[in-house]
Amino acid sequence: MKTAHEIKEYYEQLQKRVQALLKKMQPEQLKIKARDLRVLTQAADFWSNAQQSQKSMQELADLDSSLQTIESLQKNLEDIETMLNLVQDPENTPGEADPQVWQEIAEMQEDLDKFISNYELETFLSGKYDKFNCLLSIHAGQGGTEAHDWVAMLLRMYLRYLQKINFSVEIINKVPGTEAGISTVTLEVKGKFAYGFLKGEHGTHRLVRVSPFNAQGLRQTSFAGVEVVPLFEDDIEIKINSDDLDFSAVRSSGAGGQNVNKVSTSVRLLHKPTGIVVASQNERSQLRNREAALALLRAKLFQIAQKKQAQLEAEAKGVHKMASWGNQIRNYILNPYKLVKDLRTKVASTNPESVLDGNLQELQRKSVCKKIFD
Repeated sequence: MKTAHEIKEYYEQLQKRVQALLKKMQPEQLKIKARDLRVLTQAADFWSNAQQSQKSMQELADLDSSLQTIESLQKNLEDIETMLNLVQDPENTPGEADPQVWQEIAEMQEDLDKFISNYELETFLSGKYDKFNCLLSIHAGQGGTEAHDWVAMLLRMYLRYLQKINFSVEIINKVPGTEAGISTVTLEVKGKFAYGFLKGEHGTHRLVRVSPFNAQGLRQTSFAGVEVVPLFEDDIEIKINSDDLDFSAVRSSGAGGQNVNKVSTSVRLLHKPTGIVVASQNERSQLRNREAALALLRAKLFQIAQKKQAQLEAEAKGVHKMASWGNQIRNYILNPYKLVKDLRTKVASTNPESVLDGNLQELQRKSVCKKIFD
């Protein structure tokens, strides 16, 4: 059991962490934003754009959830402070208070610590794509059959971890190994901050163990590459502002009867932001030609948007590295000693079995928050 002095110091640490969260979250700004969104949802034409309306409603729900969490953090901290004030009688030393009361305070602090830890990770995920869903792929690297088995072990680890944090996951592609295990597998992961939670897993993972596929019982090293990319929306919405268009109608060229000489049916559109020019003169109606030209312009803009999206995906994916020696981001050593160590953050665990059973929360929390709270 912790001493009274240790409990008081623990409270001061928790207080600093809550203050850091509040400074990061800026609850007053969140309240203003939530209020403005509620006003927006009451507008008569709010549901005229269903897609945008749904995004606004989800944003409002996220704001309300954040505000409720902040309120709970403050209340739990205040409850601990109240208990501390009650047991600290000025006429006695803190150690003379009822030991059961101090034990109750210590348990309250442990619960608050877990609450803060879970929220810290989410709060400090502020990358460009952190809120996106994602694709997580695992590929066998050097190591032959052993590497294929290592992919299967990592798949089990991630499936268990994602279940623990209540993410939705679906295996969308799996190729078995030639003799055992898995050659490659891809998961579609959906959940709040899915990419933010998992992006730190991107890289080469190295396993050292006594190989079950080696008749001589020798130690073997194998590698697997984990790839995590944000899942961008498939439907790219193309909006064309009429102010961005320069419209002109000219007479159609070539043979075609009286209308060709008297009516300007051919349509030419210039999209000023991109400089794209499209024209249509296949229809006898100017309106039909304008619609056809707009459709052609929309298709060209869609192609540009797809290229930009591909560039974003490549940027988020990063530089490809072979799953082999010198490129690993994390070592999993099962023999001759037990250790899991992230080579980027230096965070380590001496219980690799627990990590491989899906308990990645502490490694992930420290990876995100290490520089902030250490």
